[in-house]
Amino acid sequence: MTLEAKLEALLFWKGEPMAIKKVQAALECGKEELDAAIAALEAALGTRGLRIMRVGEEIELRTAPEVSALIEKLTKDELYRDLGKAGLETLTIILYKSPIKRSEVDYIRGVNSSFIIRNLLVRGLIERIAEKEGAGRGFSYKPTIDLLAHLGISKIEDLPEYEKTKAELEAFARAADEEGKQEETAPLAQAEISDAITAETKDVPQS
Repeated sequence: MTLEAKLEALLFWKGEPMAIKKVQAALECGKEELDAAIAALEAALGTRGLRIMRVGEEIELRTAPEVSALIEKLTKDELYRDLGKAGLETLTIILYKSPIKRSEVDYIRGVNSSFIIRNLLVRGLIERIAEKEGAGRGFSYKPTIDLLAHLGISKIEDLPEYEKTKAELEAFARAADEEGKQEETAPLAQAEISDAITAETKDVPQS
């Protein structure tokens, strides 16, 4: 597989801006090789529905401006849909363990949460915050003030069984890191957390 193809797959999987240095590390290539791969991918995507976005030392795969009207329509349609089980589950994890990285959410849920997190961002229920991480920058997510207001609370700590649920999530994360597996505790953590605030999130705005 070419470096260009690997770059495309990496950016698609990441689903958010990625530091150039991290891309180099992930693809195990030099800067000149990466620059050539970026240029090749940009040329290949020229007539397709995706584009390479590069701002400073970060790069991201985004939809092309030419399809903005379609994406806007789909986004509006999505805003009026219920959050659904997956959306509620993801929102719950972010509420109780914020700030949290997308990779951590993926690990707890056991599936890729990129699309759901984007949905929550569009709805204004969560926000992305940049953080310093080694040579590059990473991103974490936390609930917005608007979400807390809609839930009728003034601070995160007012969530039902906040300390207990947060401690369970942190314990699970530590165990997963140490044992390299998540089969034993993930389903329990997901079920307990989702049940804990289902009542609190039922009135979250859909637009």
